[in-house]
Amino acid sequence: MAKTFDVAVIGAGPGGYVAAIRCGQLGLNTVCIDDWKNEKGKPSLGGTCLNVGCIPSKALLESSENYERVRHKFSEHGVTVQGVTMDVGVMQARKNKIVESFTGGIAMLFKKNKVTFQHGKGRFVSDGNTYQIGVSDNGKLESIDAKHVIVATGSLPRQLPGAPLDQNLIVDNVGALSFTEVPKRLGVVGAGVIGLEMGSVWRRLGAEVTLLEALPGFLLVADEQIAKEAQKIFTKEQGLDIHTGAKITSVKTGKNQVIVEYQDNQGARQKLECDKLIVAIGRIPNTAGLGAETVKLKLDSNGFIEVDAHCRTNLPNVFAVGDAVRGPMLAHKASAEGVAVAETIAGQAGHVNLDTVPWVIYTSPEIAWVGKTEQELKKSGVAYRSGQFPFLANGRARSLGETSGFVKILADTRTDRIIGVHIIGPYASEMIAEAVVAMEFAASSEDIARIVHAHPSLSEVFHEAALGVDKRSLHI
Repeated sequence: MAKTFDVAVIGAGPGGYVAAIRCGQLGLNTVCIDDWKNEKGKPSLGGTCLNVGCIPSKALLESSENYERVRHKFSEHGVTVQGVTMDVGVMQARKNKIVESFTGGIAMLFKKNKVTFQHGKGRFVSDGNTYQIGVSDNGKLESIDAKHVIVATGSLPRQLPGAPLDQNLIVDNVGALSFTEVPKRLGVVGAGVIGLEMGSVWRRLGAEVTLLEALPGFLLVADEQIAKEAQKIFTKEQGLDIHTGAKITSVKTGKNQVIVEYQDNQGARQKLECDKLIVAIGRIPNTAGLGAETVKLKLDSNGFIEVDAHCRTNLPNVFAVGDAVRGPMLAHKASAEGVAVAETIAGQAGHVNLDTVPWVIYTSPEIAWVGKTEQELKKSGVAYRSGQFPFLANGRARSLGETSGFVKILADTRTDRIIGVHIIGPYASEMIAEAVVAMEFAASSEDIARIVHAHPSLSEVFHEAALGVDKRSLHI
């Protein structure tokens, strides 16, 4: 006999598990279905983000940055260290411990909020007064009935034609996080968020890193000025070899190497030989096998579930959130949608403003932005003013020894309302929160300019950029 719930959540990533917890908090009898298993073959909550994405990558980034600080930056502080080595095994063990701690933490939160966890792959079996969800796990099939369903199945790495993954020589984000030694020559297809972050980790640890990007420019999703500054820092100062406009023509593997043939942006044939190749060319919605056709759940031509502004699908009482729907593929966006949907189901007013979802790239320096880029404003004909201030002129940044980059604020000429903030510099991921709050409350650049910011702090750069919109920055 099928178990019956108020809400069935399919997927336990940042969208699904947060939705399930919020449903539990609101008194809804909730089950969360997920089929992820860790390397030990045990169920592991948290989806891609926690298991093989956001969290483990940040752990490796921090380890590699510490290694580089010891080797190249500590001497400026009078700290002399000799015989520095990197134990990749210890680094990976630390990463795995962090992941295990958090996956276990989600299980405890489920228990605390009376959320039932069901391991297995969930799919729609039938609809009616309730939805029947089939859950398959190692050949065993169970059935669940639920009045409401939240689909949070996430996304999968996009495959590169002609380059099948073996997670040894040719890897995606999973393999890139699990190298047992530093490759001498590392190739990366794709110079987006994942490619830059993983390339940065292994470059700092000693790999020669080459990134091949198909798009004609670097970081086209970011503000042009930010992208230009980032490319200069990553190539000239940090040694990443970045090629844009690269068209892959073939990928061949040998016993211990990968050979990538491509056309450069001039159409000339080139060849890259590397010991490992990371494929990081984006992600696709994980909606195959969901049983969408069985209940006539609408998907678009790219496999995304069609939803309205409140994450409602075409089916009554069925919602979808996160990477499986429109909008940026970001964990925090998925979580916010999960909360909003749970509150909607409970009769409250859930809402997510996609225009103020922040983006972050955890390179060094970090890159973060929210709102419109300068090129978007120019294209749409919006009149704006811009204020900018460099970290080089900031006392806290000088003390940290992290002076690369700047903050740029874009404000509407007529209203002075902030419509975009772009940061490249230390702790940009933390600084962007002030910009998000400002935009959510429709703040003007004058509002920020008149707020007292602590001294010395990195936030003063944001303050000075706001002053700069009116051409009255004080320290430059």
